Amino acid sequence: MAQIDRLEPSSAKTAPSDGTHRQKEDYPWAIQLVDHPPRFESKAFRAAKEAAKAILDEISLAELPYGPGPWEMHHGSSYWVKGEKGWRLCRGREGIEWSTQFCADPAKVDRLREDARELVEAFPLTLPALVELGYKDAGYLLEHKITTADDVAAWTDSLFNACVPLSRGDHQGILPHAAGEHHYPRPIKDADFIKYDDFQLWVTLPDQTHAAVTPLMPRGSGDGRLRLAYARHGSKAGDALADAQDSGKMAIFPPDSDLALQAFAQQIEPGSRTADGPASQH
Repeated sequence: MAQIDRLEPSSAKTAPSDGTHRQKEDYPWAIQLVDHPPRFESKAFRAAKEAAKAILDEISLAELPYGPGPWEMHHGSSYWVKGEKGWRLCRGREGIEWSTQFCADPAKVDRLREDARELVEAFPLTLPALVELGYKDAGYLLEHKITTADDVAAWTDSLFNACVPLSRGDHQGILPHAAGEHHYPRPIKDADFIKYDDFQLWVTLPDQTHAAVTPLMPRGSGDGRLRLAYARHGSKAGDALADAQDSGKMAIFPPDSDLALQAFAQQIEPGSRTADGPASQH
């Protein structure tokens, strides 16, 4: 694996002016960072959020899909269905973030509608329950073919796309404080919701960027090696991960590396110099 050395940040920003500034690196391009225009919630999104909050009020704490509130509603594909045991959230193949609706092909979005409709049909309690909660557009949204930009907008802000209930950190947080879904790849971010509480998924690299790591072997094996699962594109760790993947290999950190000690810190004895060995009870 390529050596990961300390890197110095290379980006620089000019002073802001009227809400706009430029960000440049050692490349022949610049990005203008411009203030958001005032954004107003659509009537469709307000109705969807009200329905989602009513649904969440009916779900026990242990069954909440992404933990307790307060929540921000993420446009990330949210197929809410009701079965005999209550409400469940299923996420579809793709979500439509609010800004991506403007490049969305209606025919492709309609495929998502068809997916949602077929799923809801398998849970016949869903539509009557949504009507009872006051969300009366559900049937129309599921049956109306999406052919125009207005149709895409309606689906984008609907209960079936716009209501994944995430905490602010899980929604749009930045490491080291939280890994938000807007900033980190979903296959890795999803591990935040299924990992053991005493395993540190996100670690700090020598160049002060952050990476996601996973154990190489099952819990209880005594093996403290780590597999690099995600690193920022263009960083030394990211390049090492890409090289490993291109050659059909894994990028592995040894059990005595600082990263292994970070990841397994709550499973090893304080002061340990290796993550190998049986898990500690501290």
